[in-house]
Amino acid sequence: MLIASNVAFCYALVMKDSDKIIASALAKAITALCVRNTFLEDLHSGTSPSSKTGDSSDIKVVTPYGEIPWQQVSRLSDEEMKRLMKEVANKIYTFLCRQEDPAFVEAFIKLGSGYATRWDEPEQLQDFVVPAKTFDAKSRSRKRG
Repeated sequence: MLIASNVAFCYALVMKDSDKIIASALAKAITALCVRNTFLEDLHSGTSPSSKTGDSSDIKVVTPYGEIPWQQVSRLSDEEMKRLMKEVANKIYTFLCRQEDPAFVEAFIKLGSGYATRWDEPEQLQDFVVPAKTFDAKSRSRKRG
């Protein structure tokens, strides 16, 4: 598998600019093929309400039990969320299990890139899961040596 299982090795990796281009293409392909092209498309395909105020405060959902302001309406039921997360997890799992198949990865990136041609470049989130550390090659070599 391409994902390193040795945590210490992962900390020693430094991404080059060419790696960032590949990471960007993979991030977009994973997003397009594993998240966007799922049950989420079915949920997105309905009619979206329009707002005269621009902040949706004038939109209400009418139910037999009363009106619900748009900002308080849940857009996904628990059942829909479960279905969506299962589909996303299955697709990402399949991608991770097939990363060593060059034909699969090439087709995956090519197909995913077709959906993402007009998307913004992804940005690295500094505090995602744990705060990002600044890597210093000199301090790493001293720690290893």
